[in-house]
Amino acid sequence: MDRVREPPAGPATSLTAARGECSIRTSVQSLAPAARTARIRRFSVSGLCAAGAAAAALTLVPSPAHASEPASHSATATAAGPAAAVAAQADTLAEKAAKAPAASAKLDKWIHKSLKIMKDKGIPGTYEGLHRNIMRESGGDPKAANDWDVNAQNGTPSKGLLQMIQPTFDAYHVSGTEKDLTDPVANITAAANYAADKYGSIDNVDSAY
Repeated sequence: MDRVREPPAGPATSLTAARGECSIRTSVQSLAPAARTARIRRFSVSGLCAAGAAAAALTLVPSPAHASEPASHSATATAAGPAAAVAAQADTLAEKAAKAPAASAKLDKWIHKSLKIMKDKGIPGTYEGLHRNIMRESGGDPKAANDWDVNAQNGTPSKGLLQMIQPTFDAYHVSGTEKDLTDPVANITAAANYAADKYGSIDNVDSAY
């Protein structure tokens, strides 16, 4: 008896397999858009987060101009101190320079008046000798006083244009002048009289005498 031949398994199996593969591919393809959408959403959220963080960072970080403002203000404040000191010193020097001609004119007048009295009294001395010693002893200040040397310690400080002590002034005071140790003309004339007695002339004095 002949057997009924069964159809070859190959084509049917292949067809079934093919259909299965096609179904799987279809399923994968149908899932792919959703997966891509999910991935895109994730990327979009990540991008927004990153952008937000960057914006926050830019907001918090000061600009170069703002960051440099404190340093600029500090530098200005630091420079203001020395500038003010220099300006004050310049004003002081200008004030002294303005007063110098007047002081020099007064000293010149005092010396010439003393020279006239010295000539009348026969006391030697010249303008140069008097002026040189006056500038060394007092700088031209009739109120100058030495409060630290041995004379001051003994209670008789040197005073006046030519820095005399009271006992010496009293001993060599020249009549016709004030009996005041710090009077400019009286001080100059008495000192010139003392120098003439001790050194021959005020012109011969070049240091403390």
